[in-house]
Amino acid sequence: MASGWAADGAENEQIEATINDAIERAKRALPQGESLTHCEECDAPIPEARRLAMPGVHLCVRCQQSLEQHQQKVELFNRRGSKDSQLR
Repeated sequence: MASGWAADGAENEQIEATINDAIERAKRALPQGESLTHCEECDAPIPEARRLAMPGVHLCVRCQQSLEQHQQKVELFNRRGSKDSQLR
């Protein structure tokens, strides 16, 4: 397939890089260490059921949702866009 300035196979490389970035972000987002009894952000108590279900949790559900919404907005931006995709 002709793709202008992009090299042969560039589409597959871009897809693979995007997938690898997503996997690394997911790994970094996993909680580590011991669960806290109170949220780092708002100091609300973290229920025992949440601490047992997600070992290493540091945020209450509300703060975790807020963090994930912010991260989702950032993830929607294509930082690896090729010149071709920007010219279309």
